[in-house]
Amino acid sequence: MELRQLRYFVKVCELRSMGRAAIELGVVTSALSQQISRLEGELSTRLLQRNSTGVTPTDAGLAFLQQAQLTLRHADDAVRAAQQARLSGHVSVGLAPTTATVLGVPLMRAMQERYPEVRLHMVEALSGHLTTMLQARQLDLAVLFQTDTPRRWSVLPLLAEKLFVIASPHLAQRPSGTKVRLSQLAELPLILPSGSHGLRATLMAAFARARIQPRIVAEVDGLALLMDAVRAGYGATIQPGAATARHESDDLQLTQISDAHVGRHNLLVSLSDDELSPAALAARVVLADTARALVREGRWTGASLLDH
Repeated sequence: MELRQLRYFVKVCELRSMGRAAIELGVVTSALSQQISRLEGELSTRLLQRNSTGVTPTDAGLAFLQQAQLTLRHADDAVRAAQQARLSGHVSVGLAPTTATVLGVPLMRAMQERYPEVRLHMVEALSGHLTTMLQARQLDLAVLFQTDTPRRWSVLPLLAEKLFVIASPHLAQRPSGTKVRLSQLAELPLILPSGSHGLRATLMAAFARARIQPRIVAEVDGLALLMDAVRAGYGATIQPGAATARHESDDLQLTQISDAHVGRHNLLVSLSDDELSPAALAARVVLADTARALVREGRWTGASLLDH
């Protein structure tokens, strides 16, 4: 038995006509009659008496009508209660600039669709700064790249990112082909973040392992300015594919670094579950779902999902 069948039956009883009830309910008369017959079959009793002037409820139909109306009122009350008590509150989410480039707007859209009453506070900052903000309880959750997080935090592996040499097609020293090894980049002019950036530390360790000294021609800590300099041909950079999400594909050339140990993991890190509000717990699920959907749909360049 379905609520739809109860609504159909009550409307037929109110209008005393299958045809008028079908019009008001927006269904064809045959479909309405079929649902009523199915209801009568489930109850093993006749609920309506059909005649030339319309339909009238039988004695059993009158008894059932009262309970059906009461059930529908309770169902409507339940819907109103759920709507009035839908999730609300405030949640703060931190994303590194490259992550924000690909994940920021889709996350905002998903939260608006699922939890319109939750106010989302987005913070774009370097991973190290986001860690400090989490420790100070200024953020509820963040996407980080380091694994040395406090045990009291909740850490969910999200995805792994390949790193790419990103250059203007007009840069003469850019690597050719679709893949390149770090050992082939000794003469490439690079524009990299400064030493305070987690990606810079990762790259310097990788270069040291490859036993080469990179040729760094500029240091830029802002992603937008760094990418502008790359597009202008002042040098290449090494970034995850997400860094190009705001740029046209023909503006830049991406060459994947093939060294197996070169890349980074994205971790969804939050305060412990008992410290998170219901809004923050919900946002954590939405963030993870959104990130995974972007990877599956091929909208996160160079990313692959990690096992939980």
